[in-house]
Amino acid sequence: MIRLLVNFLEALLNTFYRDRTYPRFFVLETVARVPYFAYTSVLHLYETMGWWRKADWIKIHFAETWNELHHLLIAEALGGDQYWIDRFVARTGAFVYYWIIVLVYMASPRSAYHFMQLIEEHAYHTYDSFLQEQGEFLKTQPAPEVAISYYRDGDLYLFDEFQTSHPGEERRPTIENLYDVFVAIRDDELEHVKTMIACQKPNAQETFQSPHNAKRPAMLEPTKGSIESHSADIGQGAVEREPVEMS
Repeated sequence: MIRLLVNFLEALLNTFYRDRTYPRFFVLETVARVPYFAYTSVLHLYETMGWWRKADWIKIHFAETWNELHHLLIAEALGGDQYWIDRFVARTGAFVYYWIIVLVYMASPRSAYHFMQLIEEHAYHTYDSFLQEQGEFLKTQPAPEVAISYYRDGDLYLFDEFQTSHPGEERRPTIENLYDVFVAIRDDELEHVKTMIACQKPNAQETFQSPHNAKRPAMLEPTKGSIESHSADIGQGAVEREPVEMS
């Protein structure tokens, strides 16, 4: 089922948005926010009912949806939401996906996290292909103000919060042009992949905690090795990439 959901989203983007770059990013980022909101909704419900209290995870998933929101705002600043049909497709898809992911998360959190891992991998390769194909052009374009505000002047606590593979370290993107913006977005997506991998581990409920938690246990070697291995595969293009063309 998870693979079918991902395949449907990829088919939609590749069929209708292959030659419309910024609307493609707008649709992708609108949908990409939804699972993190769904996870947070279910975790809030569990906490309210006294079934399971995992405040760290609520904070991490909120930071992830905050990050995806700014990806969406950047796509909007570039004109991705200009036409009503794109807004309709994105928001209708997001509404449907929200309820699907809520149900999947309640039945199998690991499956829900695997869904988001696949979405984020697709997003990483989408942006990476775009950078390779349009890099020189992007370097001549100014960065949107919302990107400068988020990556340089925004809530850096939340920016660090979703990067669970960087305990004790900081990633601070340099934003001087539009190329830098998309490098930062691409790298954000890889950090989300890493977090989703960590969430799927059998012992995640006991060991996976906020990067800001001073008492967080060290990431277990099998988990760390899995993240590093998969990240290397993604970086080397082992996962099939879809071409992105500039409209």
